[in-house]
Amino acid sequence: MLASGFTAAPVTRYIFFGIIVSSLLVSVTDAKYLFHIQLVPHLWRYKQFWRLLTWQSCYNNSTELLFGTMTLYHLRIIERLWGSRKYASFIVTTLPLSLLIPPFVLAILRPLAFSTLNILPAGPTPLIYALLAQYYATIPTTYKYRVLISSSPAEAFTFSDKSLVYLLAAQLALSSLPGSVICATVGWFIGVAWRRDAGPDMWTNWRIPAWVTGEKRQRGGDFEELRRRLEGEGRGAGSAVDGAEGEVRRRGFGTGILDQFRGAF
Repeated sequence: MLASGFTAAPVTRYIFFGIIVSSLLVSVTDAKYLFHIQLVPHLWRYKQFWRLLTWQSCYNNSTELLFGTMTLYHLRIIERLWGSRKYASFIVTTLPLSLLIPPFVLAILRPLAFSTLNILPAGPTPLIYALLAQYYATIPTTYKYRVLISSSPAEAFTFSDKSLVYLLAAQLALSSLPGSVICATVGWFIGVAWRRDAGPDMWTNWRIPAWVTGEKRQRGGDFEELRRRLEGEGRGAGSAVDGAEGEVRRRGFGTGILDQFRGAF
């Protein structure tokens, strides 16, 4: 768990650098206008429903990119805990909901807000918050510390080693109000629903093929190495026992009787 970088977290590494590269390409090619969602006119007027599949491909500004990637980097511990196969399966099964539910929620809230809610910012914020829900429920707090705001010990804020992750995630949720809050809230509830099995069994129990993450080959190699080590140790132990039995037979019965009482006097 204390390994640095993306050790034992290859899926997170691909997503991390994929977000950075796609965001840079969109910025360089001046194609930012293609990735956010506006109910009016993108969906209602122009029928650009393809945006429902592409709006989480990148971030449109450096602030969201910074806080999104930093939060994702700290959440790599989930992949180390679960393994790459379960982690990738979680992303695959929750991604369709994180793509479709935020626009649906925005469409419901828009009339209630007198049409002031209309935009969803680009970026995988719902997916990151779905992972954050797993981080909150799975990773225990290692230590806590207090920050005094005055000379009185009673006036202090208590933080933990997880506070930095929550602070980064909060900055991400507040970066493009009000749409970013909708994305974060929906993503959090998707993560909670997945963890509580609030859906069909296939949603939480399905796994991608092992060869996708390379676990089949790696685990097979580990098992083969373990089997060879156990066989080698077994052969060594057997040889030692056979040698001891032969030594006892060569020393004779009378010497063996004397050995039982040697050192008792």
